[in-house]
Amino acid sequence: MKLRQLSLRIRIFLAMIALVLLASVLIAVLTMYQYKEQTDQYNLRRLERKEASVMASIDYWLGSSEHNHRIAGENLAEIFKDKIFEISNIEKSAINFYDLEGILVLSSQTGFVSQAAPLVLAKPLLGRIAEHNDTRFLTTQTADDNRFQSSYSYITDDQQVPIGILNLQYVQDNTAQIRDREAFLIRMAYVYMLMFLLAIALAYFISSYITRSIKAVTHKMSRTRLHTRNEKIFLKNASAEIYTLVNAYNDMVDKLEESATKLAKGEREQAWREMAKQVAHEIKNPLTPMRLTVQSFERKFDPADPGITQKITEFSETLIQQIDTMSAIAAAFSNFANMPAQQRETLEVVSVIKHTLDIFAAPYIDYLPNRQVIHAELDKNQLIRVITNLVKNAIQALEAVEDKKIEVKVLSENGHVKISVSDNGKGISETDQTMIFEPKFTTKTSGMGLGLAIVKNIVEAYNGRIQVVSDLGKGTVFTIVLPLK
Repeated sequence: MKLRQLSLRIRIFLAMIALVLLASVLIAVLTMYQYKEQTDQYNLRRLERKEASVMASIDYWLGSSEHNHRIAGENLAEIFKDKIFEISNIEKSAINFYDLEGILVLSSQTGFVSQAAPLVLAKPLLGRIAEHNDTRFLTTQTADDNRFQSSYSYITDDQQVPIGILNLQYVQDNTAQIRDREAFLIRMAYVYMLMFLLAIALAYFISSYITRSIKAVTHKMSRTRLHTRNEKIFLKNASAEIYTLVNAYNDMVDKLEESATKLAKGEREQAWREMAKQVAHEIKNPLTPMRLTVQSFERKFDPADPGITQKITEFSETLIQQIDTMSAIAAAFSNFANMPAQQRETLEVVSVIKHTLDIFAAPYIDYLPNRQVIHAELDKNQLIRVITNLVKNAIQALEAVEDKKIEVKVLSENGHVKISVSDNGKGISETDQTMIFEPKFTTKTSGMGLGLAIVKNIVEAYNGRIQVVSDLGKGTVFTIVLPLK
């Protein structure tokens, strides 16, 4: 189970336990780091004291007349051949003398460090010693499980001229510090184990207390219904936040009852209003092309035309199609249905769409089917309604365009019939494209915005799909894909 799916109570419980564990780990790490720093500082200070004492002894011996040798690098071994053991025994550290070329000339070899001093210092080490000519250069090494620090500094004559290199080796004995650190960590582990147990108990009770009131509110809210009487919540000793939540819920219950009463009263009226708007819009769609068809026929009627009988037949078929559409809508309205039920039949789609386009009598409408015959299981009236709505919208989009053009294409591919209606009109903005299929949304100054919503409902009833592609100032393409069966 994912953390986000856990209950609030468990999350609070786990958060408190995690905080205690994190604090324990951080303090343990900080303690280890602090002890290490203290141990390193302790060893460094001890080495500094030993180095200062050794250098003081060396300077004293160089300044005395007991060795009877000229102070020079080549005489270091003779000057300190006996004195180096005395100084090493006093300081309990290994002392090595190197000449300026890094060659070992004298060593105390006291046995405190099992690793013998190197006979020749590496050139990189000599370079680093030279960089620290005014101070010492420190290195840390491990040999035979012993960790020791080596200090390198120049030995100078009375003119502060380097005559050799002093190497002081100091073995680090951190036994006491490690023992103290382990004892402290053990005591701290006991303390944090007790704190951890207390934190578990405290986290359990706090999380239970916080979520108890929330559970009561959640239980009541889950049983809240619009058309039933809902109970209010009454809690004792609730926190300020929970009290605010409970008051908000109780106010919501009161308002919900008022809304339910108003809604029950207005639902039927609203349903009739929506039905009236939808039916009125659907009836207007066939009336407009019928008017245009009648006017066109009246202008072009010629009794002497040898093909007048055929024209009258086509004219009658066109009007009958639109009348049948209005009759179906009227029948559906009388039966209190939003739309006529689907009456699927085997249609010849190409000819049905052609007859639908003929009623517009617009010379700029081009009909481009890719086949002469396409059969599909569709409702004829609903197909006519879809084409009529789309073409009518395309004509309205061309009102301000001089070179008007509408293309209606019909294709049969992959078991579907694909119908597209394109125009070179004003186009639709990206914002409006996301809303054009919503009921009552319209960009026109007239109309109720139900046409495209109805088209979408019809298409989706056939498990089809509709999409729109549009560029402002260039045009719009509506594409419908419907299954053939």
